[in-house]
Amino acid sequence: MAKLYFRYGPVGSAKTLNLLAVAHSYDQQKKSVLVIKPALDTRFGHDTVKSRAGLERTADILVTPETILDRTRFIGINCVLVDEAQFLSTALVNQLREISCELDIPIICYGLRTDFRTELFEGAKRLLELADEISEVKTTCFFCDSRALFNLKLSNGKPTRDGPAIDLGAEEKYLPVCARCYSGKFTTMPHKL
Repeated sequence: MAKLYFRYGPVGSAKTLNLLAVAHSYDQQKKSVLVIKPALDTRFGHDTVKSRAGLERTADILVTPETILDRTRFIGINCVLVDEAQFLSTALVNQLREISCELDIPIICYGLRTDFRTELFEGAKRLLELADEISEVKTTCFFCDSRALFNLKLSNGKPTRDGPAIDLGAEEKYLPVCARCYSGKFTTMPHKL
């Protein structure tokens, strides 16, 4: 039986690169893969799924929180890959769970677990509740060699906990950090910035 997977990690942990590598493997085997991405993620283009390493692919389906997935789009698909899954609504994650079970298709979701305040995103929360398998995509802290757990947001080069939970950006705005450095950066300025 197919499973619903959640692969999470902080910013810069190569989640999208992993997604694109999986898509490439399916393509090489002449198997059908469907790539989904939230419509609100326009950082690299309207329908582009792009890794910071430069690899990219066009998304097959763009979703909003209100999207009702058409089950016929999934017939004959061998695998579904979801980028930026933290931005999914609870209802969308529920639909992916149903599609995985009903159509026996593995669905692999990649995304952040928490926002820059260390609070769960809606999509990540539901995936943590429903996924058959949960795994961490690891990277090291920007400031030390510890495992990064959190996303440190920068505003004018300084760490901040202010602003909306969803504030699109990449390395210019977010850094992967360990718990100790996350806590410490609000009292001292990072030497590497």
